[in-house]
Amino acid sequence: MPDNIERNPPSSPAGVPPPLAPAPGGSSVRPLLAVVLSLCLGFFLADALLSLADDSSMVFFNVHFLAGLRLFVALFALLLAVVVYVLMAVTPMIPKRFFLPVALFNPAAMLLGIPFMIYHFDRLAWVAWGFSAGQVVLGLWILICIQGGWKVRWPLVPVERLGTRGFTWLNLGGFVLANVLLVPVVLVFLGVCSSVAVNHFSGGFMALRPGGFTVQMRKYVRHDGKTVELYPMAHVADAVFYRDIAQAFPTNSIILLEGVTDRNNLLTNPISYQRMAASLGLAEQHEEFAPARGRKVRADVDISSFSTNTLAMLNLVMVIHARGVTPDLMQQLMLYPQSPQMTAELFDDLLNKRNEHLLGELNVRLAQTDHIIVPWGVAHMPGIAREILKEGFQLAETHDYTVIRFGGGGTRVRNAGQ
Repeated sequence: MPDNIERNPPSSPAGVPPPLAPAPGGSSVRPLLAVVLSLCLGFFLADALLSLADDSSMVFFNVHFLAGLRLFVALFALLLAVVVYVLMAVTPMIPKRFFLPVALFNPAAMLLGIPFMIYHFDRLAWVAWGFSAGQVVLGLWILICIQGGWKVRWPLVPVERLGTRGFTWLNLGGFVLANVLLVPVVLVFLGVCSSVAVNHFSGGFMALRPGGFTVQMRKYVRHDGKTVELYPMAHVADAVFYRDIAQAFPTNSIILLEGVTDRNNLLTNPISYQRMAASLGLAEQHEEFAPARGRKVRADVDISSFSTNTLAMLNLVMVIHARGVTPDLMQQLMLYPQSPQMTAELFDDLLNKRNEHLLGELNVRLAQTDHIIVPWGVAHMPGIAREILKEGFQLAETHDYTVIRFGGGGTRVRNAGQ
């Protein structure tokens, strides 16, 4: 009996499981990695819930009461997602089937949101709500799968869910190869979306081509011999574009010029695109566009006709143009109140009111001349063209101009034109 007692190990107390053997392969790193992944998943879910609550308040009650907190949580969620994405290249311990969707959800949502922005711009609030709801569903599904049920425990990602292998060259090589193959796909998608967006929002007056941006001049003629020529313009472009346009105007024409006035000094900063033009090596319209022929008439509104919301947005945007992008200005822009009503108000001020004023001037000036030139921004052209067609004009002629040429910087173009 004594021999038997010595050979048998002591039994464990009732109800206490025997100690687990240490897991192989980086046992000291796994608990730390589980905490990092738990924080990533936790902030992903917090961002999802806050986004859904904020977007719901916007859709149903037209208020943004969680914008500040949402931005704060979203920044931490994004930072942790980037960290986890990089760690997935370093170690195969991370279960990619769960954390690739977490790390790539927001970039994928931004890319998939582009077509909605193009064709359903007036429903962006609902689109954002849909993506937020999808993020909540995805986050909860991952949490349930990892936890094995609805009982939530910390860490959210148990150590047992992690792999046991540390660094492997196969994992690193496969991850790098997948990203290298993904980059051209994303670039092609962005290129196609950009071309579609430019054509859609400009009504075909502007096109994005491999060689650069082009605009289409359209000449409309009426049965009584009256003609209206629409020249799509850009605030910054190659200087030679402005010179070519100015030289195309006939001497007997009336040129209805764009450009809001500010008689009451409502703008805190003057409207200027100097910083943008300098950074892109291009010229500003007000510097290079100087028609020498034809009679010039100011045909735009005064800024006092805009709503207070539009004035506030213009002042904020002009500060960014003047000072450049800074963290505090970007925060102001992101926290700026947004709603479908405010968006409609902004577009009504910047496009509809100005187009309406221009068309009134056009009808008055048609009694004074047979030839009207309208060199206005591209965004105005589709609305102006529709109204001109209603007045009995017919499209008679088109001509394409290159606004910005890729690979041939604006400075060199200007020197070549001098």
